Amino acid sequence: MTTAGDIMHRGAQWIPAHETLDRAAQLMRELNVGALPISDENERLCGILTDRDIVVGCVAMGHDPARVTAGDMAKGTPRWIDADADVGEVLREMREHRIRRLPVIRDKRLVGMISEADLARHLAKDQIASWAQSVYATTAMH
Repeated sequence: MTTAGDIMHRGAQWIPAHETLDRAAQLMRELNVGALPISDENERLCGILTDRDIVVGCVAMGHDPARVTAGDMAKGTPRWIDADADVGEVLREMREHRIRRLPVIRDKRLVGMISEADLARHLAKDQIASWAQSVYATTAMH
């Protein structure tokens, strides 16, 4: 059985909710990633911040990324998956919630992230095709 822990990108890092978006952008650049999980003061997942969120939700709205925090951008219920979950559960979670990145948690701690690139590297072509059709076809209709 292939698990979330088997296909995840290791070394994911939180951005604390109190950190500003300019710092988040710097961290994304340093880590070469396009998304960061947002943690509350107890290091619990409270959202995901993407590079697109910073540009569209802050800069394009005329806000100062040095004054807006990651926590200000956290919306909705964050989704995550346990490191021991089967890859089928990973695909189902991403498909049902139309998400492209999924934090991986073990013992209440962030241990990795799963992105489209991770799926492409580890899954069969038919699994990827089915997942992509469900996520992108649904998203394109909104």
